[in-house]
Amino acid sequence: MTIEERQQEIVAEFADIDDWMDRYGYIIDLGNALEPLPDAIKTPDRLIEGCQSRVWLDATLDDAGRVHFRADSDAIIVKGIISLLVSVLSDHTPDEILASDLHFIDEIGLSRHLSPTRSNGLVAMVKQMRVYALAFKTAQGK
Repeated sequence: MTIEERQQEIVAEFADIDDWMDRYGYIIDLGNALEPLPDAIKTPDRLIEGCQSRVWLDATLDDAGRVHFRADSDAIIVKGIISLLVSVLSDHTPDEILASDLHFIDEIGLSRHLSPTRSNGLVAMVKQMRVYALAFKTAQGK
């Protein structure tokens, strides 16, 4: 599934949920379904700076040149948000990640319903995912 197709799928999932309390509940469910990171991965170098809560992000590049993200957070809403980002960007090439326009965030209304500190954290999460993609692209010599 392409990044665009996954975004459209998320937009469609949220379109069926009118109430924002129910949307938050769905985001929490997504976070609860995210496989927790092992404690050995929850290191300071994987913490995302700029988030109010603690968010760890790990990225690896597979043999096919696709980035695989794993993440975790100590805050349930934030864990759901990073789960959404992982589901959209994981298993794509660095070029695809760097070229992506993550419009689903605005389309589902998430950016309008986050506190300023959580909004800053969301921006920091996206930025860190792009930093990983750029680092892998550079390492590939592309």
